[in-house]
Amino acid sequence: MNTVGTIDRPLTYDPTKQAPMKPSTPEPAGSAPEDFTTSGANDSRQNRTREMQLIPEALARAHMHERLHQAERERRALRLATARRMQRRAERASMRARRALAMAVMQ
Repeated sequence: MNTVGTIDRPLTYDPTKQAPMKPSTPEPAGSAPEDFTTSGANDSRQNRTREMQLIPEALARAHMHERLHQAERERRALRLATARRMQRRAERASMRARRALAMAVMQ
């Protein structure tokens, strides 16, 4: 075969410079529908190319979204640990105050 490029590896990635698709079997000249144009093929190639170009952006957006959620979970866990530590400290101070009051009342 003397093809310059394939569908997977075209000669150029610009749809306007690619050769129009040709049928693999020879057909009579008038057998193609009248409204068939190569611009539809070019449009579909262009859309596919645009979608392919947007995939890394969507992946990056999803990755950053996940990282933000992870950071928020870590902040929430840190706040919870700090609150528990403060609660234990307050309980110890309360017990010391009760003990001091009880000692003062006993004397």
